[in-house]
Amino acid sequence: MKVLVIGSGAREHALVKSLSADETVSTVACAPGNAGIALDCTTFPVDVADPESVAHLAERWEADLVVIGPELPLVAGAADAVRSRGIACFGPSAAAAQLEGSKAFAKEVMAAAGVPTAASVACLTVAEAETALDRFGPTYVVKDDGLAAGKGVVVTDDRDDAVAHARQCLLGGGQVVIEEFLDGPEVSLFVITDGRTIIPLLPAQDHKRVGDGDTGPNTGGMGAYTPLDWAPTDLVDRILTEVARPTVDEMARRGTPFAGVLYCGLALTPGGLRVVEFNARFGDPEIQAVLRLLDSSLGELLSAAADGRLAEVDPPQWRDGAAVCVVIAAQGYPGDVISGDPVQGIDRAEEVAGVSVVNAGTASRDGVVVTSGGRVLSVTAVGDTLPEALRRAYEGVGRIDIRGSHHRTDIGARAGL
Repeated sequence: MKVLVIGSGAREHALVKSLSADETVSTVACAPGNAGIALDCTTFPVDVADPESVAHLAERWEADLVVIGPELPLVAGAADAVRSRGIACFGPSAAAAQLEGSKAFAKEVMAAAGVPTAASVACLTVAEAETALDRFGPTYVVKDDGLAAGKGVVVTDDRDDAVAHARQCLLGGGQVVIEEFLDGPEVSLFVITDGRTIIPLLPAQDHKRVGDGDTGPNTGGMGAYTPLDWAPTDLVDRILTEVARPTVDEMARRGTPFAGVLYCGLALTPGGLRVVEFNARFGDPEIQAVLRLLDSSLGELLSAAADGRLAEVDPPQWRDGAAVCVVIAAQGYPGDVISGDPVQGIDRAEEVAGVSVVNAGTASRDGVVVTSGGRVLSVTAVGDTLPEALRRAYEGVGRIDIRGSHHRTDIGARAGL
């Protein structure tokens, strides 16, 4: 099976590595890829925001399966364009991807499906947003309705900051969603579905804030770990029953079946499970950790979901132990970043037992890997225990040299180690 992965981040590099080691996969290519991905497989230039360009590349390369990583091409309709050429595609249609493309739409679906989530108000003006903020009170939660690369959410006790973010979200003429604050640990669960059958992967926990102790602004994610030994033993079953199953059924009822991966971001509140957000793709950095423990065929799982035969495949098998991902970010992230700095030490990091490094914001310049984005690398590690995986990951991080880079030092701290 020839598999074409679409995207250029650490998520896509992790997918490429996993698929390249899969016996059901003969060849892997990626478009557009990054400097690290180019060392592991053939890469092609492509405009991921142009569905026809993606579909044309898949047809020209004679792909058997296309796996779309980021949200932008999904919301733009790349999966539809690929399938229209008779090529199997893992990823939801543009209509189904609105679960991520519009937070207001996701709230509407959850309400219809009876899925527990935070109370919210979709606002079209600053005045409406201010009224909603006063209704819910601090802590204030303000979300850009559309795609924002994981950085469109502000959670703050400062009303002025909340109003300022709402105003910024409304500048483009869209809407902003004001929510009640959900108090409790957050978890991420990826649910593979073909629109009918649902199969969960391992739950993970992300670390959204840029600084240690969950301080500073939100980011695309600064690290993750799996499994969650502290979580209730029935957590995954409850998420499937209370969240994933009714959501998939509601999307089918609407005539827009959701096939791909449903990312369920949840808070475990004193009142029970509450959905924080849905995404239509694998979460980065969680998937980098989850895939390190996968001990069965990723290619067969994604292919079965794309072909509508997920009920026929065995559930995923998992290695014992734990996996960790620590993100190394460029100077200035999550604000304006400096690009073009050399990235050194990846080979030395991977000499540490259990460590694998995937590239995100990197490019190749005169044969040298340099920074080209906010989150530069994901250092992943596995171990028999979470403390061992963390020790290995941070030893790997310590061997990498990028001028002005930064990372969190407390990934996994909420596991109660």
